[in-house]
Amino acid sequence: MKPAVLVHKLTKTYPLVRQHAPNGQAASDEMITILDGVDLELGANDFNVVVGRSGSGKSTLLNIVGAMDRADSGQVLVAGEDIGKLNDEQRALYRRKNIGFIFQSYNLIPTLTVEENLLLPIHLADTGSDSDVDYYLNALGLAHRKNHWPDQLSGGEQQRVAIIRALIHQPPVVIADEPTGNLDEQNSAMVIELLVSMVKESGACLLLATHDLNICASADRVCTIEAGQVHYS
Repeated sequence: MKPAVLVHKLTKTYPLVRQHAPNGQAASDEMITILDGVDLELGANDFNVVVGRSGSGKSTLLNIVGAMDRADSGQVLVAGEDIGKLNDEQRALYRRKNIGFIFQSYNLIPTLTVEENLLLPIHLADTGSDSDVDYYLNALGLAHRKNHWPDQLSGGEQQRVAIIRALIHQPPVVIADEPTGNLDEQNSAMVIELLVSMVKESGACLLLATHDLNICASADRVCTIEAGQVHYS
């Protein structure tokens, strides 16, 4: 079976920023390598965890796989499509249909109700059904929050809504960047359990970056980023 996501010889560098330059911060001609020829295969229906110290490149890798950023060289193939060849407009349309994002800060739109936050990706991607909103809210015990604003929800409730939002338009790839970073241990465990079960049910490929090594126990594959390289464990 072909991998859902194939990363081949991916590189990414950034200009080195000097913290104590006379003007506060100044970029130099020196470059820092974040990803250095990374190879990665991610299967459909798999829960893949990326760990590494702060600044190791976890978020950079997720942003490139999620078509939010571009690599300097190398390829990212999703279902056989080279997303590096897409222009900016094509990338925006690609993300709407093919990627579900979950963030540490939830990123729910504060001026939309829970229901409206969940309808948005369906309408943007033109996939799924409005009736899916009620189905998922009922399944996750959030039906009574349907008409609430995000700031009326607890952190755990907001993250559960964010999980639904990431999956409701049926994307083949789900990207989660420190999704439990703002949650206590009990809510963290519940959110990961819900996320993994929903991804498995949908058949999506989940790529999650975390500092929480407890999450690794639920993963199908754990990758460590160190010195720009990915190592499997």
